Amino acid sequence: MFETILLPAMLFGGLALIFGYVLGYAAKLFYVKTDPKIEAINGVLPGVNCGACGYPGCSGYADAIVQKDEEINLCTPGGKEVMLKISEIMGKTSTEKERTVAIIHCKSGGYENTNLKYDYHGIKSCKAAILLSGGPNQCNYGCVSQDDCLRACQFGAISVDKDGMRVIDKDKCTGCQACAKACPRRLIKMLPVSKTVFLLCSSKDKATQARKFCGNKTPCIGCGLCSKNCPYNAVTIENNLAILDYSLCANCGLCATKCPTKAILDIKKRGKAIIDFKNCIGCTICAKKCPVSCISGELKRMHTVDRDKCIGCEICYQKCPKQAVVIEYE
Repeated sequence: MFETILLPAMLFGGLALIFGYVLGYAAKLFYVKTDPKIEAINGVLPGVNCGACGYPGCSGYADAIVQKDEEINLCTPGGKEVMLKISEIMGKTSTEKERTVAIIHCKSGGYENTNLKYDYHGIKSCKAAILLSGGPNQCNYGCVSQDDCLRACQFGAISVDKDGMRVIDKDKCTGCQACAKACPRRLIKMLPVSKTVFLLCSSKDKATQARKFCGNKTPCIGCGLCSKNCPYNAVTIENNLAILDYSLCANCGLCATKCPTKAILDIKKRGKAIIDFKNCIGCTICAKKCPVSCISGELKRMHTVDRDKCIGCEICYQKCPKQAVVIEYE
């Protein structure tokens, strides 16, 4: 009996020693020395592995910086602080990229902001909910309200307000894109933090259906007023929906003032333009560029602003060659 147990034990013990030796030798033989810079950079990266840099995790980005000479300013969660630390390690300089933040392109999603086809009591997941007849809400383009985005955010930047609306805290948002990737209806877009005018709708339904499905919130109805009035050609209408080209948008806010359903949000604090008579040469550029015709005056004479008509778009301020336009805030 003893010999029956001992022999297999010795056999397996011997095999274990042999395999251990082989593995140890292979580890030394195929060992790849890691560049200390990679380890150093990996140490200063935040370690959230969000993928915002375009690489699979922080270690992948660290390797790309050293091995592929990748830009050192791609870590949005780390921001300027991490970029400067990487700069010291690599001995190279870079400029900080403008921070991006998440914007939810939908006005529904609250407790009473969308009309429902049925009450959903399934798995608390947006991806799961839309598998059941396209989701509980009548609008097939709106927020499903199951908080996939909220759970995906590692920085506590998304919350639910008293009305049941998903709200993004721009100060906490790092632009990591996790929430955008989690949303099955692609309602969340990453935009430069300097942008202040947003379309808050993704519905491609025709006006009658859009109004019917969107509950107490008024959606984009594809009327085209925003597109017709945009001085920068930044708005087009596609499939009954306004599309903002944020690379062309100058934050003038004119589209928001023209939108009859308030589907476009303007969060910028607006002032009123005034003309500094000491600098004004009457070139008429401001008057020609004003989209609401609130500036008047003859050539080579001082111009004036009708403050009741001024919307604070600041186009005149940007175009004046003599810096004769001042924006006054109340």
